[in-house]
Amino acid sequence: MQPSRLSAFLLLALANLFWSGNWIAGRALRDAFDPVTLNFWRWVVAVVVLMPFALPLMRGKWGEVRRHAGILLLLAFTGVALFHSLVYLGLRRTDSVSAVLLNSSMPMFMMLCSWMLERERASGRQVLGMLVSLVGILVISCRGQPAALSYLEFNAGDAWILLAMPVWGVYSVLLKRRPPALGGIELLFVISVMGVVILAPVATFWHESLRWPTKEYGALYVSGLASALGVLYMGVFASVFAYICWNRGVAVVGANAAGFTVHLLPAFGTILAIIFLGETFEFFHAIGIATILAGVLLATRPVRW
Repeated sequence: MQPSRLSAFLLLALANLFWSGNWIAGRALRDAFDPVTLNFWRWVVAVVVLMPFALPLMRGKWGEVRRHAGILLLLAFTGVALFHSLVYLGLRRTDSVSAVLLNSSMPMFMMLCSWMLERERASGRQVLGMLVSLVGILVISCRGQPAALSYLEFNAGDAWILLAMPVWGVYSVLLKRRPPALGGIELLFVISVMGVVILAPVATFWHESLRWPTKEYGALYVSGLASALGVLYMGVFASVFAYICWNRGVAVVGANAAGFTVHLLPAFGTILAIIFLGETFEFFHAIGIATILAGVLLATRPVRW
């Protein structure tokens, strides 16, 4: 049974809540793992968690997997293997403020991908809502001081993250073409397994040929309990739970409308930093979060211009 539109947006918001922690963890673990290995182990964890639930549901459905192998491989490549590897690569070279600003361009790329692949046009209300929520992101990023934005510099890390944005747009639009016989858990399990298979040789090549400067080559290096918990969080919450919520929400409201909820990510990140990192809640936080929410609500209302 399809969830209601409101339930779908709640699922999308929950996905962004889980992903806000992923960006923090990805930045924190940049010295413990190379980007591809971090992404590989994240999805290995996801496969292990999904397996006992997905395998019983897959009975009689492997024929569907074979028949739709092409689209499933595209979903695995874009949404599992490539997108997060690019993000983790970018987080090694850029700061969190720049990463959040670049991530806010995702709705624009999703609208572009929707038009290119599905000829789906954005409404005037959606464009206006995107711009309003972007203002809220800028307010938080510059801490209420617009002049601070002039000090931001574009570097190689920013380029990798910007490159990741249309990749996620393609993944989200392609979800429309998923095999209808595969439910959320089955779909995520299949593309997770495919993603791990794609990532395994790339991670091996990365270590052996490029000699990424980690303490152990081609092995899972965990610098203490914090790193292990970080990878576990990525595998369980930022992969399994977030993707199930996102895929389900996109199936109901479409990629265009879902894309605008990505602007909730910096709002959630700000709240998490205040709760877990002891940052002070200031007036500009309230203004920024309220503006982001106003923009998202404006963009995702069903009324069209």
